[in-house]
Amino acid sequence: MTLDETYQLGYIIKTHGLRGHVVAHFDVDDSKAYLKLKTVHLALAGAPTKLVEHQVEKIQPQPGSRILLKLRGIERIEEAEPLRGAQLHLPLAQLPELAEDQFYFHDVIGFTVVDENMGPLGTVENFYELPQQDMLAMRYQGQEVLIPVVDELVTHADHGKKEIYVKLPDGLLDVYLKPSTRQQDEADESEEA
Repeated sequence: MTLDETYQLGYIIKTHGLRGHVVAHFDVDDSKAYLKLKTVHLALAGAPTKLVEHQVEKIQPQPGSRILLKLRGIERIEEAEPLRGAQLHLPLAQLPELAEDQFYFHDVIGFTVVDENMGPLGTVENFYELPQQDMLAMRYQGQEVLIPVVDELVTHADHGKKEIYVKLPDGLLDVYLKPSTRQQDEADESEEA
C-alpha cells in the first residue's frame, strides 16, 4: 500500500509504560468510531513515504483525542520508542461516509471555486493543515490565494459539478492581488533611478 492510497488518521505522541504501549492522537471528529481498529499503517519519521502495517492488539480512549495503542510485536519500551512521531494511516476505502455537501480535502483538488457573489474564481490546488486552521489554496489571476476552511467561508461542495462554494469577505482577494506598500515603494524607487 502506498501513501497515496491512504489518509492520515493521526500520529504517535509518546510511549506509555514499559510494555510497548504508545499514546496516539487521532485527528478525527469522533475517535470512538475507530475503537474496533484491527490494523494501522505507520509512516515512521525517518522514512515518511514508506508504510509499515501493524496489527492493533488493544485500543483504549484517553481524555481528549488521545488513544492508548498496543501494537502486535511491540513488547517493550525500547521497541516503542522509535515509533514516537510516526504518522498513523488507514486505506482511503475506510474513510467514513460524509453528507452529500461535505467533502474530504483530497476529493476536491481540481474543483472550481465558486463565490456566491463573483461566480467562478479559480481551481483548488491544495490544502494546508496549519496549527491555527486549515486553508484552501486556489490559483486566482496567477496568484495563490488562501481561504480559511471555516463554515462561514467554505459552505459546501457539489461533487457532480466538481465545484466548491465559498462566501469570501470583501477585500480578501485584494490582499493577494495588490502589491504591498513596501513593494510599491521599491517599484517607485527603481523607476526614479
